[in-house]
Amino acid sequence: MIDRASGLPAYRQVAGDLREKINTGEYNPGDKLPSERILVETYGVSRITIREAVGLLRSEGLVSAEHGKGVFIRPPHRVERLSRSRLSRAARAENKGAFLGDAEANKFTPSVSVKITFEPADTDTATALGIDEGAEVTVRERVMRANGLPVQLATSRLPREITRATLIEQVDTGKGGSYARLEEAGYPLDHFVETVSTRMPTPEEASMLQLDNGTPIFAVRRIAYSTEGRAVEMNDMRLSGDKYELAYEFPAG
Repeated sequence: MIDRASGLPAYRQVAGDLREKINTGEYNPGDKLPSERILVETYGVSRITIREAVGLLRSEGLVSAEHGKGVFIRPPHRVERLSRSRLSRAARAENKGAFLGDAEANKFTPSVSVKITFEPADTDTATALGIDEGAEVTVRERVMRANGLPVQLATSRLPREITRATLIEQVDTGKGGSYARLEEAGYPLDHFVETVSTRMPTPEEASMLQLDNGTPIFAVRRIAYSTEGRAVEMNDMRLSGDKYELAYEFPAG
């Protein structure tokens, strides 16, 4: 398959063929590329050539490497995170709020891994939630995936006194998620405040999000307030900078 007389480097020819297979759907988002050994046999080139070809595809954002597991096809486009109605009661009632709403709008299959723990509030958490330092908080850590590939990490912290004996302390919070359960527990939501910044990921974040070197993340902190003005949740989200686009809509009046 390699044209030695073309003048085009072999690694670019390999990358071009793999790119075409990705673009035509022979390889789908989430699929694993054949092993390095199989690619060497398929194209009749050296391992160095295959590594250069895969490196080129990684630089183009088409594939990502997961240490010890292989090289995977990434989603073909950015995930547009829509601001309008993403946290509304109507969206939650239809089970289309937040990440699930993004999945429907962007036509990807969502999946979420959840871990529940409990910890004493540190100074930052206590200040954000208006509770005493050391007070027990419920921690919900999630890894959000689009077509099997991780695109977002989210860590919510809520005062334990308002989550005890609710589904918020379970992996599956039920239809409408944690916000619906908060309202059922007597904490109707009034508004949310989000702050957005960018930074380089920690090594752990880069590994979990399968980020290439030099890829930044969006750091989004959202605090949910009840109608009584109480902060009932602090959610720290880390979004892949090369996979996400934040879209906001504001009224003119």
